[in-house]
Amino acid sequence: MNPAGLAAVGTPRQPSKRRVPVSQPGMADPHQLFDDTSSSQSRGYGAQRVPGGLGYPAPSASPQGAFLADPVSNMAMAYGSSLAAQGKELVDKNIDRFIPVTKLKYYFAVDTMYVGKKLGLLVFPYLHQDWEVQYQQDTPVAPRFDVNAPDLYIPAMAFITYVLVAGLALGTQDRFSPDLLGLQASSALAWLTVEVLAILLSLYLITVNTDLSTIDLVAFLGYKYVGMIGGVLMGLLFGKIGYYLVLGWCCVSIFVFMIRTLRLKILAEAAAEGIPVRGARNQLRMYLTMAVAAAQPLLMYWLTFHLVR
Repeated sequence: MNPAGLAAVGTPRQPSKRRVPVSQPGMADPHQLFDDTSSSQSRGYGAQRVPGGLGYPAPSASPQGAFLADPVSNMAMAYGSSLAAQGKELVDKNIDRFIPVTKLKYYFAVDTMYVGKKLGLLVFPYLHQDWEVQYQQDTPVAPRFDVNAPDLYIPAMAFITYVLVAGLALGTQDRFSPDLLGLQASSALAWLTVEVLAILLSLYLITVNTDLSTIDLVAFLGYKYVGMIGGVLMGLLFGKIGYYLVLGWCCVSIFVFMIRTLRLKILAEAAAEGIPVRGARNQLRMYLTMAVAAAQPLLMYWLTFHLVR
């Protein structure tokens, strides 16, 4: 007999080893021919329902749902939300202490119609009759409803435009430089700050009880940039003659505008307090009003004359 045959008969046949692909989580069974469309609880043939307990989540529960269902996580989220709300309230309170954000919203409550009417009033204040600010339940109405109300939108936009026009004027004369443009902007802001501080000090010294706030002063004093822009632009287009004609008109207009506006804020308070018209204190109020109005044309010329050659 063949020894090989005896060896084959005497030795038990070992079963052949095959590599069975290991199915990864989330992958279908490699031996499954069709996708299982049954419910997740009866997935696979003869599969038993496994209760979701002892660390085994239910098959229908997602990781997000399991996380949100945890009471500890809910408590942590509620605590974090409360901390965020308290932090926001603290920040808002401290900001309002130094920067009155709520009041600033009032001064920017404008629309296109208001801006057009206000610019016309600044250039042609001679025909305007009613200069009283309208009130509703002891609160002034928003600027978009009253052309006499002060705003910060026009002064802010006028200041930015003034700086840009100054850069244009310097560029046409081959004198432009970032340092010179920065000096121009900082000079305008410095003069505005000096004006506000001087007026507040004067009101304190002559003991004027008025509702004229610091933001109101910034708004009224910032209206002069509109005339400065017109003067510089006319100077670039028509030379010195155009500059002096337009700037002169705007200076007279802003003088009349400031007189008719501030007299209701300063002199009207004196009349309400019963101070005689010829009294010494009332005379000081009148001089202060005239001085503030007269300072606007001087500053308009001082901040623009060197931009036109």
